[in-house]
Amino acid sequence: MPSLVTLLLYLLGGAALGTLMLLSGIPAAPLLGAMLGAGLLSISGQLDVADWPLGTKTVLGIGIGTVIGTGINPDTIEELQVLWKPALVITFTLLVTGIIVGLLINRFFGVDKVVALLGAAPGGTIGMSLVGAELGVGAAVAALHAVRLITVLFLMPAIVNFLSPLQGIDISK
Repeated sequence: MPSLVTLLLYLLGGAALGTLMLLSGIPAAPLLGAMLGAGLLSISGQLDVADWPLGTKTVLGIGIGTVIGTGINPDTIEELQVLWKPALVITFTLLVTGIIVGLLINRFFGVDKVVALLGAAPGGTIGMSLVGAELGVGAAVAALHAVRLITVLFLMPAIVNFLSPLQGIDISK
């Protein structure tokens, strides 16, 4: 099957499940659905491995970075004046924990050290997968982060609802 048709089928599969997941009310449903849709197609073995044109991942990375960057505004800076200390503690703790977990995964499960470290890193699925792709291990890193992301997206809303009744927070709205 021609490469362009294969890419189009992956895009359609990702878009279809990403759009369908919007109905679920799960946080980040389009991202999760697109990952699952394209991933299921890939796992099925019915399509060739996606061979993206040169520069595609770079363009997508720039686009995603731009979307995230546009969320930074004066209110964000104002919030950071209060939150910078917890942000540093969270960041440092997640980095150290990720390194320790990555090294343990490497040692006890025999997973390649680069895959284990990037897979345990606190970055997002897209960002860490792009870093992994630059180092030749993008698919494995994406798989680890996809499992983490899916688990967190399903569990955290329920955990927050369970732990926050005293504060009157209801994230189900």
